[in-house]
Amino acid sequence: MRTEVNINANIITWAISRAGYKLHEFTMKVPKVQDWIDGSKKPTVKQLEKFSKKVYLPFGYLFLKEPPKENLPIPFFRTNRENEENISINVYDTVLIMQQRQEWLRDYLNENGFESLPFVGKYRNSKNVNKIVSGIRNTLGLDENWASNFKTWREALDFLTYKIEEVGIIMVFNGVVENNTNRPIKVDDCRGFVMVDDLSPFMFINNADGKAAQMFTIVHELAHIWTGHSAGFDFRKLEPANDPTELLCDKVAAEFLVPEKMFSIVWNKNPKISSAARYFKVSEIVIARRALDTGKITKGQFYNFYEEYTNHEFYLKAKSTGGDFYRTTKKRLSMTYAAHINNAVKTGKLLYRDAYKLTSLKGDTFQTFFTKHF
Repeated sequence: MRTEVNINANIITWAISRAGYKLHEFTMKVPKVQDWIDGSKKPTVKQLEKFSKKVYLPFGYLFLKEPPKENLPIPFFRTNRENEENISINVYDTVLIMQQRQEWLRDYLNENGFESLPFVGKYRNSKNVNKIVSGIRNTLGLDENWASNFKTWREALDFLTYKIEEVGIIMVFNGVVENNTNRPIKVDDCRGFVMVDDLSPFMFINNADGKAAQMFTIVHELAHIWTGHSAGFDFRKLEPANDPTELLCDKVAAEFLVPEKMFSIVWNKNPKISSAARYFKVSEIVIARRALDTGKITKGQFYNFYEEYTNHEFYLKAKSTGGDFYRTTKKRLSMTYAAHINNAVKTGKLLYRDAYKLTSLKGDTFQTFFTKHF
């Protein structure tokens, strides 16, 4: 027997728009939805279940009288645009997933006697770029020339990631919602975000972004942690939004990676982006951005270089073969976070059912990851 249900047409149209679809395009592909909106037909429970999955909406939301107000728990800044603008559902869902993981980890660490991280919000009221840079370096155990110990900037990036996790910051690299490759997070929608907490700060890096740009985003997010401000950003062309905190964090990232005084010396000897990149062990895109900041190249020159460089990088990425799922999972979860999940399960403080939800891994996949790849 078909069980038909009454649904508010406004909920249907809202759900379609929320998922990023245009109404006429969606109803052309799924004509029966237009009948629900017109009221000429009623959907069955099974049809609604399929619809809810297609629009990434919890099934129960379809029975609300009116669309709920959904707000991000963090501010989201956009380069040259207003931060009040709606964000994509894939970004929204990812932020909520990270919030859920952070809340669990905070409670777990608190219950097990972990102390607050002293560097979180340490420079909340400071605008001194050099002071903040020094504070970050001291906490991570890095001197001004730390990157010179590595042959390439990619090695320097891996080491920086390790040092950040070592002090208790969770670093998540992902370019899709959970493990769903059908739900990509576009770089233009979100380059990254950071959720500040004195026990479990979470940093999200869009892994769909080129590796060259990721280092700058990472240090920008570090500055957010040290100044105590959660935020998300699209960071288009590596330029910050016109917000005081964003501008400060941007300056901190630039000075941390490429100190201005030394940069001027190196540039004056050999004014080439490639040469300076080799010296500072950062990507050429970071050097180009620093050259723009210090007036050594124009905006036009920077934008031309940026487009050429990123197009080439994404071309190479597109040619590469797919990665190993479990190796990718290490980056998507963060090894530090995964270690806490593993310990909680082994000591009986976390049920497998909840661990599956908190890792987006289920059954055999969960067991295989933690027994063979962790």
